[in-house]
Amino acid sequence: MKKLTIGALLVAMAVVMAAPAQAAFTVGGENGWALSTDGIVNIFGIYATTEANKAGGFSLLNLSNSEDQKFGVRVGLLPSIIALNVKAPTVGGVESNVRVAFYPNVQNNNGDNQRFETAPNIDNREFFYTATGKYGQLLAGRALNLFQGQNILNDMTLFTAGVADMSVVRGGTSLGHIGYGYLYTNFGPQFRYTTPDMGGVKVALEVGEPYAISDQSGKQDIPRLEAEVSYAGKFGNTSVHAWLEGLWQQDTRNNIGPSITPAHFVFDPTTGGSIAVPDTVNPGTARRGGHNTSLGIAPGVNVQIGAVGLMGSGYYGQGLGMYSAQDGPALGHSSVASDGKERNQWGFLAQATYQLTDAIRLAANYGRTDNCANDHDPDYVGLMKTHEAVVGQVNWNLNKFTQFTFEYIYARDSWFGTNHDMSSNQFALGTVFFW
Repeated sequence: MKKLTIGALLVAMAVVMAAPAQAAFTVGGENGWALSTDGIVNIFGIYATTEANKAGGFSLLNLSNSEDQKFGVRVGLLPSIIALNVKAPTVGGVESNVRVAFYPNVQNNNGDNQRFETAPNIDNREFFYTATGKYGQLLAGRALNLFQGQNILNDMTLFTAGVADMSVVRGGTSLGHIGYGYLYTNFGPQFRYTTPDMGGVKVALEVGEPYAISDQSGKQDIPRLEAEVSYAGKFGNTSVHAWLEGLWQQDTRNNIGPSITPAHFVFDPTTGGSIAVPDTVNPGTARRGGHNTSLGIAPGVNVQIGAVGLMGSGYYGQGLGMYSAQDGPALGHSSVASDGKERNQWGFLAQATYQLTDAIRLAANYGRTDNCANDHDPDYVGLMKTHEAVVGQVNWNLNKFTQFTFEYIYARDSWFGTNHDMSSNQFALGTVFFW
């Protein structure tokens, strides 16, 4: 059996470089083997002016006690992507495929001398194989997780910028509505089964690697379980896509009582920056040992009626965090209080789009996430309370594979125990090339 050769691949790449106007290409070998590629080149110029962080709380927008103004040229919510797909011969009615995808950033990493840093971050987010047949589909490898996966995939800022963390992170992607309407689902190693299409309905079940739920997480011997029920159908000129996703995971806490890890930030008057300060709790209320549980649901629906698109999604749960699903000990320690009790979190995203012409689309959305202090939470300044953001967008498609976008973004963060909040006004102009 003769498979693809390196020479055939180089020839195919030469053809593509000689004719960049073409879309993705496929190289076919003998006996049903085939290799194809797809990808994205994604780059945005973003200007952001963000108020001073007078509350001293953790924020990806600004941790400084002074106003921040910054311009950057960077990727948007998605990095650039280059992917290879290998299709094996269909045997016994089973089609097998492998996908490997690299997600490089175009901007330099953090540092005062960024111009000398020529190695932007590259993520190997996807590396999996699927076996598809009459029984449905089996997936094994690293892929996008299920819980809140559809929330981000149906966000109009997926291929643009959305909220940008210009002050804190320069070597990664922008946020879109991550933390401002939904939580980042993450790419993770997993086994997944998806049923066949049953009149538009599909059910998917995922067994994934467990994450640390808190800074007291010890033994992680129970897998993370995720599930999704989805429906897709079309009625005349109306198409409907609806979903309901769920997450459950439990881990064992270390038997060491209250957290001693810093969990909030205050200003250091000597440096003008922020310093981390440990939480203080009544030892009698602290949870020694036991378990922490992450539990969540995430519904949504996306309806397209002719030129008008309407989408609404949301989530609710406990022990989830405020930016990434199961923040654990990172990003403000919002998943679990220092007494060991899980906090509740919820959020939603509402969106409307209008296809003005074949080439121009107008769009706007509003998203919000909320953190709920539990009954035993210590009263301190710095616990994240609410994130909200509004995005207005104009898209122009030069052709089927080249898009230009202008966005205006307003984002606001607030915290418990303070009257201060912080807002950011941002402008983004960029382009995405698909193949």
